[in-house]
Amino acid sequence: MAQHFSLAACDVVGFDLDHTLCRYNLPESAPLIYNSFAEFLVKEKGYDKELLTVTPEDWDFCCKGLALDLEDGNFIKLADNGTVLRASHGTRMMAPEELAKEYGRKEWKHFMSDTGMACRSGKYYIYDNYFDLPGALLCARVVDSLTKHNGQKTFDFWKDIVAGIQHNYKMSAFKENCGIYFPEIKRDPGRYLHSCPESVKKWLRQLRNAGKILLLITSSHSDYCRLLCKHILGNDFADLFDIVITNALKPGFFSHLPSQRPFRRLEDDEEQEALPSLDKPGWYSQGNAVHLYELLKKMTGKPEPKVVYFGDSMHSDIFPARHYSNWETVLILEELRGDRDWKPEESEPLEKKGKYEGQKAKPLYSLSNKWGSFFIDSISGLENTEDPSVYTWSCKRISTYSTIAIPSIEAIAELPLDYKFTRFSSSNSKTAGYYPGPPLVLANGESPTTR
Repeated sequence: MAQHFSLAACDVVGFDLDHTLCRYNLPESAPLIYNSFAEFLVKEKGYDKELLTVTPEDWDFCCKGLALDLEDGNFIKLADNGTVLRASHGTRMMAPEELAKEYGRKEWKHFMSDTGMACRSGKYYIYDNYFDLPGALLCARVVDSLTKHNGQKTFDFWKDIVAGIQHNYKMSAFKENCGIYFPEIKRDPGRYLHSCPESVKKWLRQLRNAGKILLLITSSHSDYCRLLCKHILGNDFADLFDIVITNALKPGFFSHLPSQRPFRRLEDDEEQEALPSLDKPGWYSQGNAVHLYELLKKMTGKPEPKVVYFGDSMHSDIFPARHYSNWETVLILEELRGDRDWKPEESEPLEKKGKYEGQKAKPLYSLSNKWGSFFIDSISGLENTEDPSVYTWSCKRISTYSTIAIPSIEAIAELPLDYKFTRFSSSNSKTAGYYPGPPLVLANGESPTTR
């Protein structure tokens, strides 16, 4: 494989929407997502009201890449070889001695090859995007509450979380104003969404003018997609894209056969009959990558058009687009912003703070004091020990399945389309594909042990 990657060499450029083209104001959107679930659990399922109160310090628990064991209520951070680097029961972090007793240095019981771990399971859930992360904090606090009040050792609250997802985010929720998430986004989108910078809008037009086919593939439903795109790109946003696919139900969009997940027409944001194939550009719902690729062959006149897909979720975007469709993949990784923009501060005692001072949550992409770096950690989970540092499982997947990783689309919008990015590959270093550069923790330290 060539050492470099260039957008100029691609025929088709595809985008995820949420947290990719559309960036959220995380200190505002994260509490809204948290509250949408917490209010449902308290009001509809009888959970303790203490779940409704969140302090700014509580948000430090959030870290992408954590896995929740749905039976024992433990959250774990995995090394690249499947051993456990750090763990918590609910929000209570395990001390090194407890960690060693619980997990030792053997593979976590649910760890499998990357392909197997990519699937969501009835036994665990992996938090890998900013829509998920507020749910990690909520589930950890649910475990705390059930442990404290009921003395529970095993847990079955996940069915209530799923019911909360259905209540707040089902297909009709936007139209019916269910829950609190969609009504609030509709009321004040500017509070929660960042408009696309002019440089990004210009870049999208530049791609179109260069003859690229532009795709938008989102698991959001069409009515919510339209609200987001109008706000971030303007009322003429549809002119930027040849094909818009909503309710794509990723990763199934990439992994399912056409017979399992046909495309559907949309009429007034309602899904219509299933289509036997995809014959022309337009706005569709659900679907599959196989039928999409057949249409792209027709549109480009090429037997194997080259597609690149931008997304923020390893589970829903990057892994399946690479593994099942063999597309080039660009991972939007806001953690690359985090270690430059944010320095964790020593926490002041509460009595020294004003009543409302510092009440805003820190950005979710910033370093978690509880969980340490998203990219590397020492084997014991403690810094300043003699144990060598190792790549995390999340970090390994970035270099395995991403062509390149960038902090935002804005970071590359002013580069020429024929700019040659160094790609991740087995022949390059594990940090080669990060643009504009590797995370500081990888750039400054010694290379972690690869096992």
